[in-house]
Amino acid sequence: MSLNHLKRLNFSKITQHRSINTLKLSNEHSNLQKICRKFAEKELKPFASMFDRENKFPSEQIKKLGELGLMSIVAAKKWGGSEFDTLSLSIAVEEISRCCGGTGAIVSIHNSLYIDLVNNLCNNQQKEVFLKPFVGGEIGCFALSEPDAGSDVGNISTTATEKNDYYLLNGTKSWVTSGNVGKAAVVFATIDKNLAHKGITAFLIPIPTPGLTIGKLEDKMGIRASPTVSFYLENVKVAKKNIIGNVGDGFKIAMKQLDKARIGIASQALGIGQAALDVAVDYVSTRKTFGKFLSEHQAVKLKISDMCQKLESARLLVWRAAVIADDDNISYTRESALAKIAASDAAIDISHNALQILGGIGYVKDMSAERHYRDARITQIYGGVTDILKMIVGDLEVKKHKM
Repeated sequence: MSLNHLKRLNFSKITQHRSINTLKLSNEHSNLQKICRKFAEKELKPFASMFDRENKFPSEQIKKLGELGLMSIVAAKKWGGSEFDTLSLSIAVEEISRCCGGTGAIVSIHNSLYIDLVNNLCNNQQKEVFLKPFVGGEIGCFALSEPDAGSDVGNISTTATEKNDYYLLNGTKSWVTSGNVGKAAVVFATIDKNLAHKGITAFLIPIPTPGLTIGKLEDKMGIRASPTVSFYLENVKVAKKNIIGNVGDGFKIAMKQLDKARIGIASQALGIGQAALDVAVDYVSTRKTFGKFLSEHQAVKLKISDMCQKLESARLLVWRAAVIADDDNISYTRESALAKIAASDAAIDISHNALQILGGIGYVKDMSAERHYRDARITQIYGGVTDILKMIVGDLEVKKHKM
């Protein structure tokens, strides 16, 4: 299990489509899956409960993931990245999340919202500063949400005031993943609130930087290995050379990256759901009631069957969205939304049923089932709440039939 081993894997769009069409992963993707599973079982599973209990960032594990090339899965080799495809990112995030949902969130968001954005949309000068140092384990952040602007992105109120060759940023950013450990962030601000979404602009900001204050660590219900904080910006000076794209491109940039992020979150949900299913199956295979194993009871078999069906169905939607995401000529907003809806619903249903199967023992922290239940819940919220995604899918479906 080494970076050289990973770099020998060859990923192509042809391989991707063959994998999905035959409903079987290619040899390259299967090898990646094995590498990630082995790493997660050894480096994450024994510590996941402690990370959760202590709200602890898995710094050593993230460093090792960086050395493996898994913190730069989608970055170009020119900049030190692995240059794998989106299906590879999905597979890696699922396997990591299967052993630690919080670490899966860190890997997913860093890759899909920071690395992917900088790799695809920034110029070479920007990449030297904001991509090259981040392929080996340094964390990048994505600061979009605000206290009064979550799903309503066009309503953000953080301002960017032009001053000669720089801008001054003022405002508050909420729910910044890894914000207290990150070394840079993509921050979205408006040059004129009257312009609504047309005024939103994306800026690259190093951390620390004068005027940027990092808020307290949020005490969350789940994915507690993944730190979440607020950013408070007071006259933060950002050079114009640190604008991503053009002034006013920010809304378009954010929407595109959220499509990619939803595939990562859906993959995280798959991993959590798989972990909950594994716990349930292990338990029913060893626990006896009324003189026979739980696995021999018809009611238990039916629950296990339902859990399997939901997980496998969701996985196919996630892999399909991942494949389509790498085709520059196809929009995948609908596919990524469907994948996230299905996978997050599956993770919650499966973790719920796992607790029901385990009974009282599943409700205590000595068993991982209760952690999977808590970790699953966020997957229906961040990156686009389920109700908003259903509205997006509904709108797109109606428009498609009107064409």
